[in-house]
Amino acid sequence: MVPVKKGMVNVIIETPRGSQNKFDFDPELRLFKLAKTLPMGTVFPFDFGFVPGTKGEDGDPLDILVIMDQPAYPGNYVVCRLIGALLAEQKEKNGKVVENNRLIGVSDCSVLYADIRRPQELNNAMIKEIENFFIDYNKHEGKEFNPKGWVEADAAMKLIERGTE
Repeated sequence: MVPVKKGMVNVIIETPRGSQNKFDFDPELRLFKLAKTLPMGTVFPFDFGFVPGTKGEDGDPLDILVIMDQPAYPGNYVVCRLIGALLAEQKEKNGKVVENNRLIGVSDCSVLYADIRRPQELNNAMIKEIENFFIDYNKHEGKEFNPKGWVEADAAMKLIERGTE
């Protein structure tokens, strides 16, 4: 599957919004497996998935948080409009620092978020919740997630292009 088609980003959902369970796609088995359970009270604020046909610095496909009206299911294919990315560095358990940006997209079918084109158009509480979720999520893994700022769709698309080379 190509990552981008006609300016839209193809996404495979791994973990639905509101889930305490984190699912990962296993390319060898071609199935979704339960990777871990988040601490009580911690859930994914939006659907979380990956852009097929890409690879990030960590060796995995590029991650994307998908904003849409209702949660999807693991394995669903969702066409998204890229609105930007949260740039970040992540300090691994072994001390190695890697780039671990989080793409942000809006489902092409969304009614509630149809007019959102840039991260700055999300409300400030939503922006902070996204940043804090990734900080907490990684802290429970023994990693340190450091947000470096937000970029708009054109810069985020360059991250995808770099991840497909």
